[in-house]
Amino acid sequence: MGQPDHISKLGVPDPATLDEDLAAIWRKCEDKLGFVPAVFSTYSLKPKRLRNFMAMYNEIMLSPSGLSKLEREMVAVVVSSANRCYYCLVAHGAAVRQLSGDPELGEMMALNYRVAELDPRQRAMLDFAWKMTTTPWLIEDADRAALGAVGLSAEDIFDLAETVAFFNLSNRMASATDMMPNREYHKAVRG
Repeated sequence: MGQPDHISKLGVPDPATLDEDLAAIWRKCEDKLGFVPAVFSTYSLKPKRLRNFMAMYNEIMLSPSGLSKLEREMVAVVVSSANRCYYCLVAHGAAVRQLSGDPELGEMMALNYRVAELDPRQRAMLDFAWKMTTTPWLIEDADRAALGAVGLSAEDIFDLAETVAFFNLSNRMASATDMMPNREYHKAVRG
């Protein structure tokens, strides 16, 4: 049966009409990944917003941080689980599987991160991500103190909160546009 064939219910522009800088990114994605992530295609409806989205994603997910790339991807999946965001669960679940080398970890993050055997630092981070997503008005000093108690600095807590916030935004855009994940993500690192 499979998922629907559309990328976004709002449609996506013809890649041949993209500005040269974006066309170069499409070529780079094709060369490196073998496909263009559907989120790029969806955001290409508004090229300036796509550039801003990519810059913010790169800063949050790829810049130096006290949070590892795997930890940031785990946060992305836990936030997406709370929001039931199909696109991000599939895409970032694949990233968790790839970065961890554990085909089960992505599924645990997507379905119930609490069943995973995590160290206290990761558990505290994911508990914070879940709370910030589901009941953000209840975040208080005790939550920040719990993160500090497992070794997160003020800068790490900022990075964690920004990652959670970014994926809440991304989840809502994916849901609003009915964005479908690239099928390649489903097959990635399955054991």
